[in-house]
Order: sequence, then structure tokens, then C-alpha cells
Amino acid sequence: MLEQLKEQVYEANMLLPKYGLVTFTWGNVSAIDRKSGLFVIKPSGVEYGRLTPEDMVVVDLEGNKVEGKYNPSSDTPTHRILYKRFPNVGGIVHTHSSWATSWAQAGRDIPCYGTTHADYIYGEVPCVRNLTKEDIEEAYELNTGILIADEFERRNKDYLAVPAVLCKNHGPFTWGKDADEAVHNAVVLEEVAKMAFRCEHLNPEINPAPQELQDKHYYRKHGANAYYGQTV
Repeated sequence: MLEQLKEQVYEANMLLPKYGLVTFTWGNVSAIDRKSGLFVIKPSGVEYGRLTPEDMVVVDLEGNKVEGKYNPSSDTPTHRILYKRFPNVGGIVHTHSSWATSWAQAGRDIPCYGTTHADYIYGEVPCVRNLTKEDIEEAYELNTGILIADEFERRNKDYLAVPAVLCKNHGPFTWGKDADEAVHNAVVLEEVAKMAFRCEHLNPEINPAPQELQDKHYYRKHGANAYYGQTV
């Protein structure tokens, strides 16, 4: 079942250690088949060196395991909610990458200080609040997904223009049109987080990049009038 998607999700998961985004088993990638309403995700707690495409777990949007010898990632409920609330997302990544997680643990948005950030993410990367004690005890991972989606609605943020979020005292999630793009955005987020920290260290009074510069760099790569890259 969904053998091609399993292969894609496996390959995307293997990119996380390649790019230094995970330590031990601290991360996961999933991707969804919108036609069937099923998604494929890394199994919980299985070391990357032991993984095979056949180990990927198939889950439905109600959280039921449909196929797989292992239990799915413990973060599966978060992925499930994001797929339901963000209908144009095709792949999701969660890591505890050190730079992005440092901002999450500090409880801070990542401001857009330069064009590297603006090329991929429109405006600041939001950091959502802590879950309440009741939310944690009731359904921690599921309520994490709800909190992320609700925060994007509250801030009126376009989840396609801002394909990343920080969960306070936890870590980052990123997403994209497929698993590969979600991983790409996770790599970008980590670099942006690193540069923003260094920027504030070098100049504690730094302000975000001018809005006109942010707009130029974001829209030259995204939208109807984008002209970055090749057309054929």
C-alpha cells in the first residue's frame, strides 16, 4: 500500500541526519496521499540506521494505523491535525534541530533580519504559546497541532507563505507541498535561526529587514510574478 509514498517518506527521513537536523531518533517526516486520505510517517523510536521503506507506517486522518509492523511516530496526532487544517500541505517535518529549538525554548518568534529568510518565509517565524496543563494531560500531541493551526488563524498567517512554526519549550515543525520540500524548509529554518541568533549577538539593537526588501525577495520567488530560477 502506497509503496511509492513510503519510499519518498523514507528518503526524506534519511535527509534529516544527513543535514544535521536530528540527534538519535529526535525527528520525523510524513507525507500524505490526498486521494486516499492516508499518510505515511516514520515509526516511533526506530533508529535511522535501521530504517527501511517497508518500516514506514500508513495512518488515516482519524489516527488509525492502516498498515505497518511498528507503531507510528508519537507526533502522528500533530501531523494529522495539520493535514486536516492545512489542506494544501503534502509533507510535514518535526525535528529538535538545535538552533531552531533554541528559539522555541526561549519562546521567541524568529524575526526576518535578511533576504535569506525572506526568500523562503514571509515575515517572522511564529512561536506558539505553551499548551495548558489540561491540554497536555488530555491529548498532548493532538492539541499541539490544534494550537499551531489556531495560532496561524489568530495571526492571519498564510501557512504556505510561512511554512514553519516553533512550539514553545519544544521545537520546530515545517511543511511543504511534499516531504522533500518540507525537509528543505526545515534546513532553511535551521540556517535562518542560526543567522538570526548571530545577528542579535552582533547587534542587540538590530531591527527586522525593511518591509520593501522582504517583499521583493519573497515575491520574486513566489506568486504570479515570480521570476527567480528557470522557466523551462
